[in-house]
Amino acid sequence: MQKTIVFIFLILALICSCSKASKNADDLINEANLLWDGKQYTDPKKAMALINEAIKTQPDYAESYNQRGVAYKNLGDNKLALDDFNTAIRLQPDFVLAYYNRGTIYHNLGQYQEALHDFSEAIRLKPDFAEVYNKRGIVYNKQKNYKLAIEDFNRAIKIEPNNANAYNNRGLAYLLQEKNKEGCSDLKKACSLGFCKALELTQSRGYCR
Repeated sequence: MQKTIVFIFLILALICSCSKASKNADDLINEANLLWDGKQYTDPKKAMALINEAIKTQPDYAESYNQRGVAYKNLGDNKLALDDFNTAIRLQPDFVLAYYNRGTIYHNLGQYQEALHDFSEAIRLKPDFAEVYNKRGIVYNKQKNYKLAIEDFNRAIKIEPNNANAYNNRGLAYLLQEKNKEGCSDLKKACSLGFCKALELTQSRGYCR
């Protein structure tokens, strides 16, 4: 009887030990997210190690590939980031953030049509995602399609009235069309919301006084 009790305790101890030692993919991703400061990973390599373990634990989990793509992007490796965002979208075709992130990579690579496709898909899936309108507007600006750019910045501002980046980018679109009054008004609004770099640069060149 005593041997049986000891054996049961050993089995229970082993089960408890295994459950404490093992982490599922969500646990590992959450741990990696603790290294996120709102814009990037503070320690991309550490985040990468945690996410790699998550992928090893659950190879078909789209969120892990999306997060690793962000870490690769932080490290400046656009190719590997793109590969991971492709995988995330293949595993989860309605993954809004993966489209947004892949669009950002395409934009960085100067592949503007691909970026527009991904940003538009993200908007189709989540029409109230202000930052995607802002990003798509930036691409339109670079293509000198100022009308569509301003329409996107307008949508971003309607969704998030205090979006400093959207005001800033709309202001630049106006200035590029020599609509200085509207442009300067937007740059000043952006500055009042905490983004002053473009206004200061413009003022240093004699505009927006």
